[in-house]
Amino acid sequence: MRAALLLAVLLPLSACTWVALKPAARSVKVIAAGAAPAGCEQRGEVSVSVKDKVAFYERNNLRVRDELETLARNEAPGIQADTIQPLGEPANGGQRFAAYRCGR
Repeated sequence: MRAALLLAVLLPLSACTWVALKPAARSVKVIAAGAAPAGCEQRGEVSVSVKDKVAFYERNNLRVRDELETLARNEAPGIQADTIQPLGEPANGGQRFAAYRCGR
């Protein structure tokens, strides 16, 4: 009974996105991993993390990726970046992004 109740509470939460995109981050572009974009100035790196597990329940991988990307976009304007690029795959709820100013 307790397990069913816990599952009933956690399951709907897995579909929620907990990270909101800030207005200043709406114009930040996300580019695919790979070579640095031509004509852009590197502004630094952004390291972000979210909970990828709640108790014994593993959150939806796509939701975790989406939240990590949103957090990185939120951080970019703070270092005058308008473009971010993942530096690797998410691991244990964390991910690193390169931040660039490309003059968009």
